[in-house]
Amino acid sequence: MTIPFNWYEDFFHGIPLDLWRKAIPLEHTKAEADFLVAALNCPQSAHLLDVPCGNGRLSFELARRGYRVIGVDISEEFIAEARALAIQDQPPATAGGSDSVEFMLGDMRSIEGSSVYDGAYCFGNSFGFLEYADMEKFLAGVARALKPGARFVIETGMAAESLLPKFEAETSHQVEDIFVTIKEQYRAVESCVESEYVFERGGTKESCKALHWIYTAAEIRRMLERAGFLVREMFGSLKREPFVLGSQELFVIAERVWG
Repeated sequence: MTIPFNWYEDFFHGIPLDLWRKAIPLEHTKAEADFLVAALNCPQSAHLLDVPCGNGRLSFELARRGYRVIGVDISEEFIAEARALAIQDQPPATAGGSDSVEFMLGDMRSIEGSSVYDGAYCFGNSFGFLEYADMEKFLAGVARALKPGARFVIETGMAAESLLPKFEAETSHQVEDIFVTIKEQYRAVESCVESEYVFERGGTKESCKALHWIYTAAEIRRMLERAGFLVREMFGSLKREPFVLGSQELFVIAERVWG
């Protein structure tokens, strides 16, 4: 199957969008926010970049804890939903007031600003959306947007050491009222996974395709270093367990040292 490199521009709408809204429980979002607060190591009221932000689940949680968050995403539906939620939540239960969270429609490959953020993060497997050349653009943009010494935190379940030991050609999952079947093929020469999703809800069925680029932990470290970061730590869970072969996730804590 032929999947365009920019598949993610049209993926998140309809039933797929509903599934991503429901896939992560609030308790897990709070645990991720706890991890980010410790990893970013910056004071409340610090200016943070959430990219890509989806519907703002982490942006809102960190704003409630006193941070000022800018969320950027390429999905018009996600940004519209996040902005609507921000209006419904006014005045937000945060220490920062009504301007604590803002959402912008934008491409993660074209991050704006220079030395404006105290910290940034990329969660939710989004790190694997981009092939190598576009990943370099993304990381260079994040480095440029961060203040010197600011930290960038990455979470992904698509690192090679996480994905490949347990790779399955077909899986299925039930998320509330949505049933999804995923058929995948690993293209070893290109180090990427082609995925075909079939979503079913009631009598409605939708299908779409995705392409994830698979990087090793060492490749991620090298890409970050070339972009101007120093990798401080790598973990295999929110509990800061060591990252090893078969770890379900990879968490990277990097610090901008130049760029």
